[in-house]
Amino acid sequence: MSSVTLRIVPAELLLARRPHRLLERAVMVYRRQWMLVFSGFFEPLFYLLSIRVGFAKLIGDVTVDGKAIPYAQFVAPALMASAAMNGAVWESTMNVFGKIKQSRLYDSILSTPLTPADVALGEIGWSVIRGLLYSIAFVLCMWGMGLVLSPWAVLAIPFCVLIGLAFASVGLAATSFMRSWVDLEYVNSVTLPMFLFSATFYPLASYGRWGWVVQLSPLYHGVALVRAASLGTLGATAAVHVVVLAAIGVTGITVASRRIATLLLK
Repeated sequence: MSSVTLRIVPAELLLARRPHRLLERAVMVYRRQWMLVFSGFFEPLFYLLSIRVGFAKLIGDVTVDGKAIPYAQFVAPALMASAAMNGAVWESTMNVFGKIKQSRLYDSILSTPLTPADVALGEIGWSVIRGLLYSIAFVLCMWGMGLVLSPWAVLAIPFCVLIGLAFASVGLAATSFMRSWVDLEYVNSVTLPMFLFSATFYPLASYGRWGWVVQLSPLYHGVALVRAASLGTLGATAAVHVVVLAAIGVTGITVASRRIATLLLK
């Protein structure tokens, strides 16, 4: 491996050999508890249903890139991005914290050939898969409701994978600093404002001079990507959103891998 790669990639990640074993375990655990996997999917779905059935009629159309579209078609892609965030965040925070502090699962895992790097990458991978499952289910609901306007909507799935990677890696990194179950309240304190104020329910222009604050939200970049794919308005700015989410994901993986190694081997 080149010296440049060794400087960029955390040394802890180079020890990863079998992260897929964590994925296999997750599948075996949840195959009989599949409703638990989809538990966080229903909140954004209920938001969509309430908007689709009644609230959208009170608002009418929304102008996006000079084109008027029904409000439900404007909000649906944002809720899909939020579903990907929910799946990744809750798997990488609450569930991982329980494995660290309550069941002490990783103590047993480390008695096998698996390493802390396997734990970090495996948990991030499963969190991304959970967010992906939410996204696939959500886009099928959107299609059934007639809220998909462009064949480019198929790109919303890989975009949601990128959203899941960004939030799963940051979520795992944050979990490594948590000391008690009370600290999990901070997760809601961060994700709820992002859900409400990431151009989810209102166009960016409606925030006026505070629009730059909205663009600081990682979810905003995910919402912009999924919405552009769903509406068929992908442009050059999509690359910027991809780079931002990818940078967040790489940073989160770097911090999470180092913190997990420190936490489990201390």
